[in-house]
Amino acid sequence: MPLTAFVVSGVQKLVLYETRARYFLVGSNNAQTKHRVLKIDRTEPRDLVVIDDKHVYSQQELRELLGRLDLGNRTKIGQKGSSGLSRAVSAFGIVGFVRFLEGYYIILITKRRKVADIGGHSIYKIEDTNMIYIPNDSVRVTHPDEARYLRMFQNVDLSSNFYFSYSYDLSHSLQYNLTLLRIPCEPAEVEGLHSSCSKQDSFDIFEDEGLPTQVGTGVMVHGLKNEPYAKYVWNSRLLERIKDTVHPDWLMYIIHGFCGQSKLLIYGRPVYVTLIARRSSRFAGTRFLKRGSNCEGDVANEVETEQIIHDASVMSFTAGSYSSYVQVRGSVPLYWSQDISTMMPKPPIRLDQADPYAHVAALHFDQMLQRFGSPIIILNLVKKREKRKHEKILSEELYRAIINLNQFLSPEHCIDYIAWDMARYTKSKLCNVLDRLGMIAENVVKRTGFYINRSDFHCHTLRPDERWGDLGGLVVAHGRLQTGVLRTNCVDCLDRTNTAQFMVGKCALAYQLYALGMIDKPKLQFDTDCVRLFEELYEDHGDTLSLQYGGSQLVHRVKTYRKIAPWTQHSKDIMQTLSRYYSNAFSDADRQDAINLFLQVYQPSESKPHLWELPTDFYLHQSNTMALPQERRSYTYWWSDGVLSYLPLPYDEVPCEKNKKKVLVKRVNRYEESTDMYTEFFKPYELTSFDDTFCIAMTNSAREFMPKSVGLDPSPFTVRKPEETGKSVLGNKSNKEEAVLQRKTAASAPPPPSEEQISSSSEDDSEEDREDDATASQRSTPIKIGESGDNVRTQEHQQQPARETYGLNLSALPRDEDFFIYHRSVCLESDSFINFSVINCCLCICGYYRVPVSSFDGDSIYEMLPPRVDLESRNLFENHIHAGQGLIRPLCREDLLLYREYLKNRYM
Repeated sequence: MPLTAFVVSGVQKLVLYETRARYFLVGSNNAQTKHRVLKIDRTEPRDLVVIDDKHVYSQQELRELLGRLDLGNRTKIGQKGSSGLSRAVSAFGIVGFVRFLEGYYIILITKRRKVADIGGHSIYKIEDTNMIYIPNDSVRVTHPDEARYLRMFQNVDLSSNFYFSYSYDLSHSLQYNLTLLRIPCEPAEVEGLHSSCSKQDSFDIFEDEGLPTQVGTGVMVHGLKNEPYAKYVWNSRLLERIKDTVHPDWLMYIIHGFCGQSKLLIYGRPVYVTLIARRSSRFAGTRFLKRGSNCEGDVANEVETEQIIHDASVMSFTAGSYSSYVQVRGSVPLYWSQDISTMMPKPPIRLDQADPYAHVAALHFDQMLQRFGSPIIILNLVKKREKRKHEKILSEELYRAIINLNQFLSPEHCIDYIAWDMARYTKSKLCNVLDRLGMIAENVVKRTGFYINRSDFHCHTLRPDERWGDLGGLVVAHGRLQTGVLRTNCVDCLDRTNTAQFMVGKCALAYQLYALGMIDKPKLQFDTDCVRLFEELYEDHGDTLSLQYGGSQLVHRVKTYRKIAPWTQHSKDIMQTLSRYYSNAFSDADRQDAINLFLQVYQPSESKPHLWELPTDFYLHQSNTMALPQERRSYTYWWSDGVLSYLPLPYDEVPCEKNKKKVLVKRVNRYEESTDMYTEFFKPYELTSFDDTFCIAMTNSAREFMPKSVGLDPSPFTVRKPEETGKSVLGNKSNKEEAVLQRKTAASAPPPPSEEQISSSSEDDSEEDREDDATASQRSTPIKIGESGDNVRTQEHQQQPARETYGLNLSALPRDEDFFIYHRSVCLESDSFINFSVINCCLCICGYYRVPVSSFDGDSIYEMLPPRVDLESRNLFENHIHAGQGLIRPLCREDLLLYREYLKNRYM
């Protein structure tokens, strides 16, 4: 079977040229060796006319084309004063085309910044954009409300947490993308696509020399380009007008959410930890204006979070080791809302529509079964005991909906429901919230498993772990697949949800590192460099998502629930609460209108009322309110056709005919630039500075978190005290008294309560029945090693110089054997000038026996013989020297083939 690879977009650098009648958008690949041209008409006042000739230009052809356009658009023949073709702007991609009440605008990405790298595929963040009005001023028809719509559209800040990639599909998970590479391509599909190529694409300058063509010689690659998941694409509506008329390389899909990457150094071995959050573009909006679900099963504040762990020492997807784990957050899938007209911090919750058959919840969980498989596990963190019903309304209604849906599913695929009042546990002094979350996380990860693209190591067989044997998911020949997903929710899906997701992600991270052979047990402790790095990623992730939906950063963080947050954090929490309240009361309405306009949920028209005149946007997001449904879904068979037959596998990853139609297969040569990730990532044709590369600026565990003192264990899995870290876990390194007080508070925290001390629900009881004795407390307390009273003063007196010199205290004096080794080393250094002729035997000098430490015959610590070089390497080196002197050997057949492929892919 031929190799498969993702197709790299051939349009990565754009230049917009302007004439009076047209815009010419020139798109080039990264090496700027192949170019495409898009022609945009400027004489149409309201319509969008885009022409793509589908031709690939070389540099010389493009230069000639631009010269002819410049010459033909001058006012007078031969005039040199004013050019007929002017360069307007340089860009890196097209966000889309949009129209309000006048003509169309084109939105271009003018600045980008690399934020992550996955297997050589670069992920960029949009830093700046430019909106350019397309029609010419001579044909422009003005409208008084155009400027207001333009300002409203630009309220969606594209430079804030929008991401894209030229070669990696960000709308899908790593498991989906790598599973796609393993699906065999049908010969009929490949031949059909290959035969549609023009004669120019298959032209070979060597065909008259009798050399065989490369088609059919086994060096072909199947380039894959799959259809993105529309739910997480934010510019799909902006590209609708050109989607069917231009080449796919012009289409670049962006996601909204969060993307962060850090480097974990394990004794010098780099491991990249990547966190990607995809925010849903359906039923999107702000906190109090978007609650619950719409009629199609899309919920508010739905975010898919994926953590990717991979060994950065090997870049390739096929040869490297990659692992991922996915979890989801989203509002409770019911018809509910909150009335914000009362100006209350917590408006009352109301159920807007009765749904006795859980129709909306069925649509939502049907989407999850298709994308993630089974089991679907729901972790509901809303309050269950209140003096006046508020959050409890949602818990009761959600529980009824799941009971109704589960009666039609088989027991092995039923939806699991875990209800836990996290806020009540937090207020209790007898409870450790993170311990309980750790137990839930352990059970969840064991049920869903995680994705890894390689089989188990031999060390897992030699040193088996009991947790590893109970791990769920699906074991395949090339590794493991995650089946099912955890869906976490509270009321806002912000503070409590982010902490719960962090604990589940921390548990999954331990299993991922164990599967990659980095640790000997699938367990991680707090106060280690690894967990601190992961916690910082999740706090950035939570702050970003909270700003997008709630208008402020997180109020309660992981440190808050660990009860080690500094006293200054309380004042910050109050400020964040006030900021969130102000944003919800005064600015969320404008942000909601901007989101509706950007996602084209509302499209302006002169025959419709303006967006700011609508009393509500309820009818924009509920499609069934304006038309009766043609067919009603079954209340008992509430899932889509074919979903149950493939469970626990997700239906979207099954190689069925429906899914194969979403993948475009292109048969190319293995030297083709569109599938060459080495050239795409390393850019050998450019002169780059190593100090400017992305890996230097990435957060590094050794630089940011590892202690700077000499003699401490450099392992990122060692538990450290707060003052030992490179970055203080308390966030305030100057206030030592406060840090000591917080450590004492953490150390004196009581253990988890027993069943008699606190009552819980039936779900909590079942969780505690499954509690494993081997599961230790996730809260780590620094342990102070006591010293005997007789030796304390003597040791402090002896070791004070050592601490000043080396930064550590010795627990005991060195042993006699260590002194002997040290003395022998000093003598060896003093005798290093002696030239020893006999190395293979033991030498006795100054009373110490010296044995060669090398296993080679002539190598030792005293002298070294030059290495032996085989004949093939000597010939290769001699040919290299002769080529530098101008003495070139005759070319063989393989050299001609290689040179032909280089010319063909570079210039043809």
